[in-house]
Amino acid sequence: MIRKARFAVAAVLAFSLATATRSHAQVTRTDKILAKVDLGISGEGIFNRSVSGPVTATFSSNTGQTISDAPSNTLGALVTLRYIQSPYKGIEFNYGYARYTENYSNIGGVQTQANEFTLGYIATPDHTFFGFKPFVSGGLGATEFKPTPRGGQGLLKQAATTYYYSAGLQQQFLSEHFGLRASFRQTFFLEPDFYQNYLTINKHTSSIEPTIGFYLRF
Repeated sequence: MIRKARFAVAAVLAFSLATATRSHAQVTRTDKILAKVDLGISGEGIFNRSVSGPVTATFSSNTGQTISDAPSNTLGALVTLRYIQSPYKGIEFNYGYARYTENYSNIGGVQTQANEFTLGYIATPDHTFFGFKPFVSGGLGATEFKPTPRGGQGLLKQAATTYYYSAGLQQQFLSEHFGLRASFRQTFFLEPDFYQNYLTINKHTSSIEPTIGFYLRF
């Protein structure tokens, strides 16, 4: 009986040790993965390029007429989630929000919300410039243009394929889990027409977006 009890106790201890070791290994792997993740929150200036061109829709009363769109400049926000496996291997997801007015020469202003969803590659070279670490990134996704209920003239929301690149500097500040970040971004997309043939000019445009903010590392 005593020998059986000793065997049972030994088995329980061995199982507990194996479980603890496995749990510790899982926690260690999780910690290593989270150490490569950071969340950035930035404010950004958005400077939109004006475009003009002839209406290309076939079944429109103003086909061939040249119209222009001069979007207003504004301030917005950018949230970025990054996973950096190594200095030259990383991915990032961006969500950007802004609200401004598309000023068309033929119908006036259309107030719209712009929501950017992009995914890209990021490189973080292991060098410093004046104490700051550089990064460059680029990728693609979509921007949803959603006219506001009161200022959107009742137009439909529309999504446009969006390409972007960015370059910037960052550095830890006060803690290894907190840092400051600044960047220069530019996005490229097709000028929105909100599915209205009298606004269709099929012209690509871009926005210049300097950003500044902070990031949290897990």
